[in-house]
Amino acid sequence: MHFFSWPGLGNEPPDPRIQSHDDAVEMVLAHMTDPVDLLAQSMGGLIGLKAALRAPHQVRRLVLTATSSGIPMDDLGFADWRSPYRAEFPNAAPWITEVREDLSAQLGRIHAPALLLWGDEDEVTPVVVGERLCALLPNATLKVVRGGDHEFVRTHAAEIAPMIAEHLTFPPPII
Repeated sequence: MHFFSWPGLGNEPPDPRIQSHDDAVEMVLAHMTDPVDLLAQSMGGLIGLKAALRAPHQVRRLVLTATSSGIPMDDLGFADWRSPYRAEFPNAAPWITEVREDLSAQLGRIHAPALLLWGDEDEVTPVVVGERLCALLPNATLKVVRGGDHEFVRTHAAEIAPMIAEHLTFPPPII
């Protein structure tokens, strides 16, 4: 198991080697020496999906939580998090808030089973974002957590852990 933090995100110290989302994807890919299950929260979902697009045979399963994952959200009624984030973390790396990437046309190429977990009170990435992502990923299942905001992975861990465990223990897909 490997846990990634994103250099320059929030209070994470910067790393001069990570200057973009693509650099973060390269960091993840460098650790994918065998097929893996990727679990990603928020911005990590974009990095996880980009890794799955770049190395589809290396990704067995995905678990994505509260993420826009590179789909357009302007028409989905989300709260733009960039200004409040910059106010709270003025020294965060610029690459964190600069990306506005649309992977919609490519997501159909990801065949790894994907569990999408969303909180029904998330103002940053509302459930409608998860619904759109679920429609774009061919093997996705969306589960909504009642009372969950953008940090529901921490606040509702006991509720979602069994969902994740069940998703990860299905017989591995043939890749």
